[in-house]
Order: sequence, then C-alpha cells, then structure tokens
Amino acid sequence: MSFFSTHKTLGILGGGQLGKMLLYTTRKWDIKTSVLDPSEEAPCKIACDYFEVGDFKDYDTVYQFGKKVDVLTFEIEHVNLEALKQLEKEGVHVYPSAATLEVIQNKSTQKDFYKNNNIPTAPHQNFDDVNQLKEAIKNKELNLPFVWKSALMGYDGNGVSIIKNTKQLESLPNVACLAELLVPFTHELGVIVCRNPSGEVVAYPTVEMEFHPEANQVEYVLCPSRLDKTITDKAQKVALQVSRSFEHVGLLAVELFLTKTGDILVNEVAPRPHNSGHVTIETAYTDQFEQHIRAILDLPLGNPENKVSGVMVNLVGAENHSGAVHYENMNTILNMPGVIPHIYGKKDTRPFRKMGHVTIVNENLNEARKIAEVVKKTIHVISK
Repeated sequence: MSFFSTHKTLGILGGGQLGKMLLYTTRKWDIKTSVLDPSEEAPCKIACDYFEVGDFKDYDTVYQFGKKVDVLTFEIEHVNLEALKQLEKEGVHVYPSAATLEVIQNKSTQKDFYKNNNIPTAPHQNFDDVNQLKEAIKNKELNLPFVWKSALMGYDGNGVSIIKNTKQLESLPNVACLAELLVPFTHELGVIVCRNPSGEVVAYPTVEMEFHPEANQVEYVLCPSRLDKTITDKAQKVALQVSRSFEHVGLLAVELFLTKTGDILVNEVAPRPHNSGHVTIETAYTDQFEQHIRAILDLPLGNPENKVSGVMVNLVGAENHSGAVHYENMNTILNMPGVIPHIYGKKDTRPFRKMGHVTIVNENLNEARKIAEVVKKTIHVISK
C-alpha cells in the first residue's frame, strides 16, 4: 500500500514517546499522520498532521477516529479492541491486527497461547480474582513464592509483584490474575522481530536488559548482548518461533529469561515499538521505529543489524519529585563522547515516569556500559 505522494493517512492510537519516535520516520518520508491521545499535551502533538484529544479505550472515539484513516496502528496495548475489530470489517488496515492484540492484551490468555503453541515459558495458573488465588494457596494447589500478574492493564512494571508470603496478598487488587512460577534466571534478554503483510521477517540482535530493582523498569539495555553467541542465537530462534505463532504485522518485542540451566523462556511480548529497541536509533542500520512503519505499510524491511555497539539508559523521574520537569546536568552529559540524549517532551515529572533516554555509542560495549553508569549518576530528572 503506497503512501508516498498520496493523501492516505496513517493513524496512531496513543501520542506518547513511542508515537513521537514513530513520527520521525513519517516526517522524513512526508507521510500524513493522525494521532489520538487523551492528553492535550501529548508528545506526538508537535509532529503529526492532525491531533485529536480522546480516550483510546472508548469504542466510539476509536471507531470514529479509525474511519478517517487508511492504516491504523498503536503505541500502547490498552486500546479498545471491539472498535478495532469493527474497523477491520469495514476495510481499515489495522496493524498489528485485533486478533493479535486480543491474545496479548490479557496476560493469562497470552501465557495460555505460549503453552498451546509449545513455546517455552514458565508454568502458570490463571485465577478469576485474588480470592480464588488465596483459596488455591489454602488448598495447597499453589505454592509460595510466585510471580503475581494482573491479567489486564499491566504496564511498565505495574501489575506485577513477587509474592513471598500471604501477607503480601492483602495489597493486591482483587482482579483477574495469574500466578507464575518464580524462575531462577541469570539474565533478561530481548529480541525484536518485525514482519510485514507479505510475510518478510527480520530479527534484531539479542539485547541484554538490566532492571531497576524497585520500579521493575528497564534501566539499561546493552546492544548486542555480551553473552555467548550460542545463547543469543537461541534467543533469536525462540523469538522467531513466537513471531511465526502470532503471524503479527509490525514489531513484536519478545522479552526472555535465560535460566541457570541455560534454557530460554518467554516472559511476555509487546506488539509495538519497545523500550528495549530505543538503542536501535543509533546502533542499527534501520531503527525499530522506521522498521515498524515499513512493515505496516508493507514496504521492504530494512537491515536490523548493528553498525555500532551501544547502551541505553532510561531517564525516569526522580523519587520525591513531582511537577514541572527540569533535567539537571544536561550540559555535563552532552560533553561526554558518544552520548546522545532523547527527551520525550512530557511537561511534568513524577517518580519513575519515563521522561527520556540516553544512548551511549562506542566500539567497545564494556566501555559504553561504564559511561552509561556515569550518565545515570550525573543527570537527574527532577521538578523545578
């Protein structure tokens, strides 16, 4: 579907930083875009052709917005599924499809999908609510410790808790959920796979992710992973298996565990640009955002390989700071070699809110990781 030199419109549900970075490519290629987001101050607003304030969880809002575009994509999973289904029936190209999103939106359904498709993942049990989960513990059908996940609306570490004792259950919302075996893993890995409607598939190099212990958010992404090639190749193989099973269109970010016994297990996936792929803006021949645009417009996919090594540092709001944002010591990090900051354009900060990221490029990945540590300690996202 050619969008070049036409009046066709690409619609994006969600106007946050992922959408903003998707717009880097649409502006470069002069592709007309419309964005829907609940916030009048969404980062996408400055870069799209048409911006609409509205709730992407509301059926009528999404349906009416979608009727005005030719291809519809999203930068966040929590959009109205029924509206997407109806738009597809009426001929709007929705990528990834409503069918793909329906499986992924619900983490219980997503985990069942892995089991049914012989995709390696940690054993789990589904529950209608926390009361049912408590009964399972009482009846010794579920053993502590385990990882608790809300079936719906989990995002950026929210909706996930490691449960070590029954007292911790009291703070959980009484919602549909799952209990997952606490896997003894050594590393968290990521592989982004991209697929277009014609069936062309590419996979990015395996990356290594280091998480903030309190916020449960990615703190550093190392690209490529420093692990042995047999492990990184195995991770790519599993990610490609997941991609084939979903038959998705667009990006699919696959989060993986490397266990102490050397197994690769799928944790979960995201059908959109992903935090683990931000480093590709500087490191890859074709970054994840351009790749997603290529895929959903059924264009030839670009080269996902690295041209240089890099480390990404997430910039999140400092603890005890809420309000108008200030980036402290920005000039200092700009003096460092190979340091490239990205600021998302959010006006207000709060603890652990994603406000930007910094990529450090270096031929030596270990050196990049050292610089990343200095960057993390130097720049502070605080309130004025």
